[in-house]
Amino acid sequence: MTDVRTARSARTARPGAAHRLAALVEETLGTALPVRLRAWDGSEAGPADGPVVVVRSRRALRRLLWEPGELGLAQAYVTGELDIEGDLGHALRTLWAAARERGPFAPRPGLADRTRAAAEALRLGAVGPRPAPPAAQARLRGGLHSRARDRAAISHHYDLSNDFYRLLLGEPMAYSCGYWADEDPDRTPAEAQYAKLELVCRKLAVVPGARLLDIGCGWGSLTLYAAERHKAQVTAVTLAHEQAAYVRRKVRERGLEHRVEVVCQDYRDIDGGAYDAVATIEMGEHVGDAEYPAFAAALRRLVRPRGRVLVQQMSRGRNAPGGGPFIEAYIAPDMHMRPLGETVTLLEGAGLEVRSAESLREHYVRTVAAWHRTLEDRWADVVRLVGAETARVWRLYLVGGALAFEQGRMGVDQILCVRPTSLGESGMPGSPEGWYTGLERS
Repeated sequence: MTDVRTARSARTARPGAAHRLAALVEETLGTALPVRLRAWDGSEAGPADGPVVVVRSRRALRRLLWEPGELGLAQAYVTGELDIEGDLGHALRTLWAAARERGPFAPRPGLADRTRAAAEALRLGAVGPRPAPPAAQARLRGGLHSRARDRAAISHHYDLSNDFYRLLLGEPMAYSCGYWADEDPDRTPAEAQYAKLELVCRKLAVVPGARLLDIGCGWGSLTLYAAERHKAQVTAVTLAHEQAAYVRRKVRERGLEHRVEVVCQDYRDIDGGAYDAVATIEMGEHVGDAEYPAFAAALRRLVRPRGRVLVQQMSRGRNAPGGGPFIEAYIAPDMHMRPLGETVTLLEGAGLEVRSAESLREHYVRTVAAWHRTLEDRWADVVRLVGAETARVWRLYLVGGALAFEQGRMGVDQILCVRPTSLGESGMPGSPEGWYTGLERS
């Protein structure tokens, strides 16, 4: 009789939280769950060989009720309420593959689906007030791309901690895509960055005494390289106070005060012109969509006739111009990316002649992967410098970024332009072959 009662109890017992969540997800999405779920009560559901998503707290579900989709998931991951067991990259690949399989026109959850989800969340004890966003999430005020808001957006990311960026990036403190000049697996991230800096200087024809304007100079990698290696006269411009202080200190340490001027200001406030060359390395994404024509016009105004402009800039499809909810909330608020062709059109519309466009997409996969290895190898130091939440932001950012470049959802390109004379003279060489000779030894 006892065995009968035990069997009956097993049949009528409520399933664990993971089983109920899995059933809800599959019903809402209309597809099999691509990952294995482990809930706070120890229950598990989903494919046995799938990546394991650990829902540590009902609070993670509450976040998803208030912020459905990518932002809610990111908030739960950043706070540790949701985690991935094992390889985060494998889990993200699995989720992206499932999303692609559903296709762009998959039906969205309707009112009935949302009502069932809310009812299930109530039964699971997950209903409650909106959780406060993580401290690492950006909180910007003011008009989009006003000077004050742009300063706040840049400060949110780039003034995080010079010590953190020094740990993550190493020398030469270049926070942009490197140039892996060959397939040598032992090529170091620093070597790739120096090769990129040399390639930029060659494309811009930087020679001793040339006047170079570095807009969005970061921690001064190009500024210092061009002044030290090529004896250029460089004006370095950044909106980030921590970056400006860092570059000024490096200029003093290297005795380059006679060649480098560091200015902390908005690109819209740059005076003068007639520079021999202008570089802007992965800064144009922060300019904004409506503001980009004026930015392109400023690039033309600041360079002399026959002078060159190099824009290294990330790109994205026309239907996904931002970085996505996570990137825009935690990494680069207000950023805007566009397809390469649209950027070329805007530069040409400003009166610049585009002479070369080179994709570096695969180079960024290797660059970001190298940063991620450093992050994991120095995890305890990263947490000490910026805290656990921000460390998790960067883990998600770097793993997701590498995957986006790997799968072609994002790109990055070097666009070389020239300002022709009134007679159409460009001063460009007949062949670009000299740009690449010996780069692997730079």
